[in-house]
Amino acid sequence: MYAETVTTLPKIGITLGDPAGIGPEIVAAAIAAASAEERAQMMIFGDASVLERAYIQASGDRLPGAVQLVDRGRLSPDQAIPGRPTEATGAAQVAYLEAAVAAIRGHSIAGLVTAPINKRAARRAGFEFPGHTEFLAERLGAPDVAMMFAGPSLKVALATVHCALAEVSSRLTSERVARVTELLAVSAERDFGVGGAGAPVRVGVVGLNPHAGEQGLFGTEEADIITPAIEEARRRLVDRADISGPLVPDAAFRRARAGEFDALVAMYHDQALIPVKLVDFEQAVNVTLGLPVVRTSPDHGVAYDLAGSGKARPHSFIAALDLARQLVARRHAGSSS
Repeated sequence: MYAETVTTLPKIGITLGDPAGIGPEIVAAAIAAASAEERAQMMIFGDASVLERAYIQASGDRLPGAVQLVDRGRLSPDQAIPGRPTEATGAAQVAYLEAAVAAIRGHSIAGLVTAPINKRAARRAGFEFPGHTEFLAERLGAPDVAMMFAGPSLKVALATVHCALAEVSSRLTSERVARVTELLAVSAERDFGVGGAGAPVRVGVVGLNPHAGEQGLFGTEEADIITPAIEEARRRLVDRADISGPLVPDAAFRRARAGEFDALVAMYHDQALIPVKLVDFEQAVNVTLGLPVVRTSPDHGVAYDLAGSGKARPHSFIAALDLARQLVARRHAGSSS
């Protein structure tokens, strides 16, 4: 397992994602928008020719020498045509991730920002995971991880992630909901500076069913799974968190946005992502909880329809990079004090 103690503040790693998607463009835009000091902190995992082409398109200039690029050398420009995923681009995006994991294990980077991948193309290249989160958990030996989306208005962690809606109920367990609640509360305090000094983190746990089950009328998951999970999380966190729930789903997000809760635990993907993308779309960041290093990503996909057009908006990726820098700095300050 990767050791959690980092003695120095290394760089922030960035993977290009699918080289046929908008990943190279948004990474290039982030480099162009960065200061010289911020560029010196970057370590990018990708193909030099692909990133160079995207950077010239974004800025009109050659890639700055201050940016350290771990060149995988897998693709030439004519093998990475924007909007046209191939077997070669699928294998390349996996290679970028494996190189980043090697850098994490070697303590060369303390944070990782991942541009979007094409999961189907990655699967054909031997990537046997639903997404980045599960891959990083396995490679870094993290037994419990969770996906959180953090924006200016909402911070929401997911009890289940990539599964069919019909499978959500069967995948929910009290232990899973309790563990996600615990990971969220710890991250809110440690990484986002919420709570502490006698002020517990205020976490709301959202119900699964309409009206949070209406006392069993619309489902029993609240009574059978979520309420015991909340009780267990309260025992584990003692005075560190004030945990409320199960909350009525159609009101919980409005209450959190109004400041009643610091963060929420949602039961499934779209329950969280619809409100987050409604109010925080270009500023929301995907944060993986439970890893030994900081990992963030934008809240969108490969966007083949925009790739190569110059119309891809880099705001969410830049927000993910900015947040990664902040979290790495906060963790480093905490480990040095």
